[in-house]
Amino acid sequence: MTRIKRGYIARRRRTKLRLFASSFRGAHSRLTRTMTQQRIRALVSAHRDRSKRKRDFRRLWITRINAVIHEMGVFYSYNRFIHNLYKKQLLLNRKILAQIALLNRNCLYTISNEIKE
Repeated sequence: MTRIKRGYIARRRRTKLRLFASSFRGAHSRLTRTMTQQRIRALVSAHRDRSKRKRDFRRLWITRINAVIHEMGVFYSYNRFIHNLYKKQLLLNRKILAQIALLNRNCLYTISNEIKE
């Protein structure tokens, strides 16, 4: 029987894995089995944290809007402000409102006076 040499497919897969794990520390970038485990772990964390980042930014925007509303001396809270925005059908999302709150507080003050009942 002639000797059968292994193909290149497994080597190509491990090379691709090594490129992914090259920035990991210690055995996580050297041993194939731990590289595989760490790759799975890294991808799971990345997937989870993409959703978490959306939540974190929304919380940040709400906090900024609320802080500016209280600082301006408007006599209602964040939730009343958002409720009145929806009632007046002003379609400004929280990201844009937070930008306005940071860069141009007078504009936010004008908006709040417009929607105040």
